[in-house]
Amino acid sequence: MNALPLTIAGERLLLYPERAAYWPARRTLVITDTHWGKAATMRAAAIPIPGGSTRESLNRLTQLIERTTARRLVMLGDSIHARSGRSPQTLAEIATWRGRHATLDLVLIRGNHDQSAGDPPAELGIHCFDAPLVDGPFVYRHWPKGSEEGYTLSGHLHPAIRLHGRAAESAKLACFWFGPSVGVLPAFGGLTGTAIIRPNPGDRICAIAGDEVIPIRY
Repeated sequence: MNALPLTIAGERLLLYPERAAYWPARRTLVITDTHWGKAATMRAAAIPIPGGSTRESLNRLTQLIERTTARRLVMLGDSIHARSGRSPQTLAEIATWRGRHATLDLVLIRGNHDQSAGDPPAELGIHCFDAPLVDGPFVYRHWPKGSEEGYTLSGHLHPAIRLHGRAAESAKLACFWFGPSVGVLPAFGGLTGTAIIRPNPGDRICAIAGDEVIPIRY
């Protein structure tokens, strides 16, 4: 799959259709809203839904790490969906994945789901921080909020854009959304859903269409 290069705050980022951004200068992969264990949470609430979403997410993440040769992974919040999602199977899958990437530096910026679900198990070696975390010129947050310390990269919104065709057809596509001081990444995990955004003139929107990331004029 092809990545779309984009310059943000003077730094070159690569936007991947797998819903991740890569910062080559720091060999840093940035994702948000994995919501691991959401299927387990739904089954615990007697909602019949098949498993496998966490495994798919982890496999996709492995492919990105191998493709980019990233040395660090920054997660912008909402790693585990809920306390009821911390099933033995979910935690075992994450632990197995972590073992395959033992030298990878893992950073988590706590989001609202992390506050309720709790930090990932300590043995996973994930460094957890409350926002903001400054990594100039970027500032990592879960909630989209500007910062005097740099350009914010965030999540939380699960952004999507609705595109309309000439024959009245339409499509809703997950997207990256970059405003003047805040960027919002698409949700990485499965079963997360999306929310239509309302960009301002001049914002840069990059929609995910299959195996491509396409800049959208707005």
